[in-house]
Amino acid sequence: MRILLVEDDPLIGDGLNIGLGKLGFTVDWFKNGLDGREALLQAPYDAVILDLGLPGVDGLSILKEWRIQGHKEPVLILTAKGDVDQRIIGLDSGADDYLAKPFALAEVAARIKALIRRNTNNLSPLITLGNLTFNPQSKAVYLNQKEVVLSPKELSLLELLLNNKNKVLSKETIENKIYSWDDDVSSNAVEVHIHHLRKKLGKGIVKTINKIGYMLGEA
Repeated sequence: MRILLVEDDPLIGDGLNIGLGKLGFTVDWFKNGLDGREALLQAPYDAVILDLGLPGVDGLSILKEWRIQGHKEPVLILTAKGDVDQRIIGLDSGADDYLAKPFALAEVAARIKALIRRNTNNLSPLITLGNLTFNPQSKAVYLNQKEVVLSPKELSLLELLLNNKNKVLSKETIENKIYSWDDDVSSNAVEVHIHHLRKKLGKGIVKTINKIGYMLGEA
């Protein structure tokens, strides 16, 4: 899951960037409102973490502009503790949830996952495909009730496919979803990850649609 983080505080931003990365998220971090505003137009994000007090353009203005433009990505706003008025204005401006500073990383991750589940109409905490079970919270994968160990990128790819059942995803779309702009991506990286998924979960787990892309198959 690819997350856009717009936060100017270096300690908070660095903590979220590193912490969410370790939890399996792909994070693009921007420290000012101008860059953060434009970033949503350049990549397919699953959710946004947005601070309100930003240099360049404030978070509320960015949020209102995104919603006017028709962007529907779920947005979690960060506010100062006790700032009730900003929370209300943020929610009225199109935010999906808010979190007051200071906060725990685990709560940020849980709220982001909940927003993404709601946005993809997958409200169950578990995702199943035949004899395959995936737990988005723990990132555990079970095949025939036996746990299968996947690499972080393999997990990201599997989760992307599970959240897009019956959709064909191009190689470019997959790259944009599981890699950040800071990642060094080899030309055959997606093919390698798909090969490993097929080896571990069965050849049918990913279908190749000639000259178009890939889609979820059967475990």
